[in-house]
Amino acid sequence: MRRYGGPVLLCLVGAAALRITLFGDLYLRYVQAALRPYLIASGIALILLGVTTAVLRTRTHTDPEDDENAPEEPAEPAEPAEEAHGHHHGPAGPRIAWLLTLPALALLLFPPPALGSYSAGREAAQRAAQGVGTFPALPAGNPLELTLAAFSSRAIYDSGRSLTGRTVRMTGFVTHGADDGTWYLTRLMVTCCAADATTSKVEIRGEDAPPTDTWVTVTGTWHPKGKLGSDAAWPPVLDAGSLKTVRQPSDPYETR
Repeated sequence: MRRYGGPVLLCLVGAAALRITLFGDLYLRYVQAALRPYLIASGIALILLGVTTAVLRTRTHTDPEDDENAPEEPAEPAEPAEEAHGHHHGPAGPRIAWLLTLPALALLLFPPPALGSYSAGREAAQRAAQGVGTFPALPAGNPLELTLAAFSSRAIYDSGRSLTGRTVRMTGFVTHGADDGTWYLTRLMVTCCAADATTSKVEIRGEDAPPTDTWVTVTGTWHPKGKLGSDAAWPPVLDAGSLKTVRQPSDPYETR
């Protein structure tokens, strides 16, 4: 069985990659949509490599009849002490490599959820002034659908105050602040995958806080605070007019 450990592991990892990309949108919990073709290609390549390796090892394995006719070879020396304790380094590699099957099986059978309030809370609120200036005009009509990142940028850096008098609608998950009842509409932004996620959040006023990690859509108006481009302006504030609980979107992240 040890002979086929490597091929089995390759097939497991390949199957896990295909399971989250070909049969749903689970891959969006970890990477951007643009990376889907590469994940599919990688999954197929890993399975083909695993099957090919297994076939080659089967063909190169000595036939039992040949073993009976072959001259008897001298007995091999006893295993070194490290092998006796499970640290075998033969042609199949160290036995501890079998532990790599655990994350592959976990991804295949129990895909981890998308990042949520815990990840958002771990990131320090570090916002250096990026330069105050004017922004392009917003589309006409109310309510205006905005991402949290777009709303935050205009609220903190737009000298034209383009959000004044506009009703905006945003979707995100709930995170809580201090014990004073402050809560935030939060979204994680990614450039490539979940590993580089950063937090965008907006303080919500005028509505009671839903439970942590609840996904909601909030409609309201911008509440100016602090000097533009300063730390006092972050996080921006929205005076909520309505709040609705929604399902987590298939793609839970915003992109930069």
